[in-house]
Amino acid sequence: MTQAVPGIMRLAALGLGALLATPALADGRNDFDPSHTRLGFELRTRWGQVLDGVFQRYEGSVEHLPDGRQQVRLRMYTREVEIAGHPRYSEWARSEKFFDADRYPVVTFTSKPYDPMLLYDGGTLEGDLSIKGINRPRSLDVAPATCSHPAVGCDVVATGAVRRSDYDMDDWMLAVSDRVVFVLRARIRSAKTP
Repeated sequence: MTQAVPGIMRLAALGLGALLATPALADGRNDFDPSHTRLGFELRTRWGQVLDGVFQRYEGSVEHLPDGRQQVRLRMYTREVEIAGHPRYSEWARSEKFFDADRYPVVTFTSKPYDPMLLYDGGTLEGDLSIKGINRPRSLDVAPATCSHPAVGCDVVATGAVRRSDYDMDDWMLAVSDRVVFVLRARIRSAKTP
């Protein structure tokens, strides 16, 4: 009996935290806060070097659905993608050999509707990832919250791995791993954020 009370208290506290964390909504949507959001990816070379890619331009939002669930929509622009400290790799990432930015200027991820408690407890966020016009179901692993107001008071951190060969990005396979790990650190604009 005493074990059940702390569990109930925890759920009540989390539910209250979720209500407090949700900023005032305009049209049921909150945009990502660019001053606290970083959308990128990691590649490894066969020599163990980590290449850190960043989408310098993106659009991201959280839709608040009538049934209480939420849905994330991301648009990441490939013409502005950079591999930190590596101009040659940056050119390659934008070229037809990788993202093919001239023909496919946008990478998109649209999540399936999810319960907002996912931001507190962590777990799997299912969705669809489109790269180079190829759309595939993919999931992101959301880390448990590190504060009482995730997405407002601290970053929501999500990672997910894909094989670039699944998206017709299989150039330089001997030099660069097939595995790409997307790393998303995001916050939304609160009612006080201009």
